[in-house]
Amino acid sequence: MAFSPPSTLSPSPGHRLETFWDRARAPLFYAILIAWALIATAPLYFTLVFSLKPVQNAYDPPLFWPSPFTLENYRTVIQSFELFPRWILNSVIVSVTVTVLRVLFCAMGGYAFARLDFPLKNLLFTAMLVSMMIPPQVTLIPNFLVIGPGIIRDWEIAGVKIPTGFGLLDNLGGVILPGIVGAFGVFMMTQFYKSIPRELEEAAMIDGLGRLGIFFRIILPISRTQLLTLALLTFQGEWNAFLWPLVVLRTPEHFTLPLGLQWFKGEYYTLYSIVLAGSLFNTLPILVLFFLFQRYFVHGIATTGLKDI
Repeated sequence: MAFSPPSTLSPSPGHRLETFWDRARAPLFYAILIAWALIATAPLYFTLVFSLKPVQNAYDPPLFWPSPFTLENYRTVIQSFELFPRWILNSVIVSVTVTVLRVLFCAMGGYAFARLDFPLKNLLFTAMLVSMMIPPQVTLIPNFLVIGPGIIRDWEIAGVKIPTGFGLLDNLGGVILPGIVGAFGVFMMTQFYKSIPRELEEAAMIDGLGRLGIFFRIILPISRTQLLTLALLTFQGEWNAFLWPLVVLRTPEHFTLPLGLQWFKGEYYTLYSIVLAGSLFNTLPILVLFFLFQRYFVHGIATTGLKDI
């Protein structure tokens, strides 16, 4: 008995659509990423281009390339505005100090919440999480009173005036003090320390180390990635901070770079090439830090929150 070969069935429309989507998915995904990258980097690119063009040729074609090329705008920023180096130094002082102190204190607070048992621990941790939901504008006045004149004025005990504020208005210390610890940093480090096996600390205790020795000699060295991530986030936030320094600082010599740039913009508001050159002094340090440490940044964010509270 002869058998006829089976007839070839044409693929269904649904199967053809699925095959087309499988082939087009990757190119479409990369096309969207490339388009978004171009949109995101365009402002920075044009800022760089216009800052490298002479003031009188700022709007002359070509607009996509600095022709004619000049560094005169950067020379004008540094030499013609004597306070500019001082503003950069103030920003460095504030950013580095807050970064170092916040990383240390957040690590210590996170370790305490992750490993130590103390009264009202869960309540304090919950209150800390709630504080992350409060807009920073709400705390401007309380922070101002604490670092300035004090919450209670003219408070005297037995004829002795008791200060309730730090008296740090128009001082870099007033900018630094409220930022030396942050709820997000404590939460981030708490989640990481919960993922560390307790056996590591128990072995160290058997060897005679106390809590401080365990923290500084074992816990901190193995949490370099998370500490570096927190440091990058803190440095970026403090370097770009504008509102809080605006509230605290009054004298131009004490301004940080974002405040100084606003004043600088008022002096050269029609000379956009010079203004953009000045703004790049505020942008480039953050870009350099991010590209140098981006793998630590991505890894630290990706591992935050893997452990249940």
